[in-house]
Amino acid sequence: MQQDETQLRDGRIVRSEDPLNLEMPFERLDSFITPIESFYVRTHFPIPKIHRDEWWLHVEGEVEKPFAINYEELLELESRTIPATLECAGNNRNFLQPKVKGVQWGLGAVGTAQWTGVPLSILLDRAEVKPEAREVILEGADRGRLDDPKAPPGELKFARSIPVSKAHTDVLLAYKMNDADLPPQHGFPLRAIVPGWYAMASIKWLQRIIITDQPFTGYYQTMDYSYWRRRGDMADLAPLTEMQVKAEIAKPAQGKIVPANSNVRVHGAAWTSDGEITKVELSTDGGASWKEANLIDQAILNAWRLWEFEWCTPSKPGKQTLVARAIDSRGRTQPAERDPDRGTYMINHLLPISIEVR
Repeated sequence: MQQDETQLRDGRIVRSEDPLNLEMPFERLDSFITPIESFYVRTHFPIPKIHRDEWWLHVEGEVEKPFAINYEELLELESRTIPATLECAGNNRNFLQPKVKGVQWGLGAVGTAQWTGVPLSILLDRAEVKPEAREVILEGADRGRLDDPKAPPGELKFARSIPVSKAHTDVLLAYKMNDADLPPQHGFPLRAIVPGWYAMASIKWLQRIIITDQPFTGYYQTMDYSYWRRRGDMADLAPLTEMQVKAEIAKPAQGKIVPANSNVRVHGAAWTSDGEITKVELSTDGGASWKEANLIDQAILNAWRLWEFEWCTPSKPGKQTLVARAIDSRGRTQPAERDPDRGTYMINHLLPISIEVR
């Protein structure tokens, strides 16, 4: 994996200018909470310019009492603050061989923030969702045209759906990030936070919540952000949902030089969905042998766990390959090999980091 940091903006790697996609150099990971100025940015279209005094959120569809709420009214509702890790579904795409289309993310299209907002369940209860409702569609204000023959003609808005059961459980409508007003790059004035799911579900610039009794089949639910799900000899497209168990190494970073016959701190983060990271193991010989790393702080549901390992480097100079793997409380272990049915998404196989001992 070649990580090109020659083009930076505010300390982040520029993966594309239009639309704007910025990656945190993962080697800068040094705390549980990712600062706003380091948090990765993922956009599909131009960032909408929204005035808070003119913004409304509409709740409609299969409900008894559709309504609209403005920003000031939203702030008056019961709020909650939660830490949650967001990971782009294409994170680590730069590791795939042969090269594939899409934003060439390295390790840093992931971050953890404190999100403050209103539980989605409060708005659903106010609207009185009908018993036949199945899904909740979240629609953003970001829009544009796609250069894809499979896309609908004209402008397309970014939208995804989640099951009603998930919407009632832990989804947050966030207006603050790390105790500051949500920045435009991260969805001002309001974004969804869907804990444990890949970040394409955490719709930014939220403007409509549509409850439906039918499966949502929008472009970003079916044509994109989907994977092949096997059912015996058959395969069908399924929308991406839960993040996969994974550990990443922050330092030493790819291509770095470490001193021979010395103690070197290897550290990183690991995460999973709807569970806790219970173990991280590190191999310093390309996977031939494994040793358990030290987990830092307490486990928090749907937030990453930092880890570290004190490595006594070899006395003989040469190339070394570091690999980390994670295991979670649901018994899931990070796989060694890539699952081709996942296309360019859900990348959680072992990610080797090559360094030099000198």
